[in-house]
Amino acid sequence: MNINDFRKAMSERRHVTIDSEIFDIFNRLSQEALKITTDLNNKYHTPEEIIEIFSKLTGKKIDKTFRIFPPFYTDCGKNITIGKNVFINSCCRFQDQGGIFIGNNVLIGHNTTIATLNHDINPKKRGNLTPNRVKIGNDVWIGADCTILPGVEIGDGAIIGAGSVVVKSVPKNCIAVGNPAKIIKEIEV
Repeated sequence: MNINDFRKAMSERRHVTIDSEIFDIFNRLSQEALKITTDLNNKYHTPEEIIEIFSKLTGKKIDKTFRIFPPFYTDCGKNITIGKNVFINSCCRFQDQGGIFIGNNVLIGHNTTIATLNHDINPKKRGNLTPNRVKIGNDVWIGADCTILPGVEIGDGAIIGAGSVVVKSVPKNCIAVGNPAKIIKEIEV
């Protein structure tokens, strides 16, 4: 199975058992991501070097407008897609096996976690995983200390207030806050 087959399997939300080939790929990709993020997080890099490192981490070309303040953590890396003019603040954690898609002009605050995997609810099968992508639209602002759960889509222009836990999708041009996040206002554009 190559990286494209892996991404396809994740987009189809294939159930992953701990004895499967995909689970073995999870482990291999996590080791690669650990090496790359250790380098990213433990010495100074110019913005241009960071773009090169992120391109290596994701296996995709990252636009020159991308900015991040390390440290940054991921347990895969190869299923992150980043648009133009994206800023990720420090201490963010991406669990991207299921796919994280970030649009253009997105701001992601400190200490944000984006998760794309759920464990099986059966205690005897708890190690098994189900992927479900997270999609963040264009012009989105995610405040500090947020958690975005698997399957969530955040519409264009939305704002997620600091400290929010997003358990369901947020429509475009809305402000959502709290735990669980609830829409408190529509943004007039």
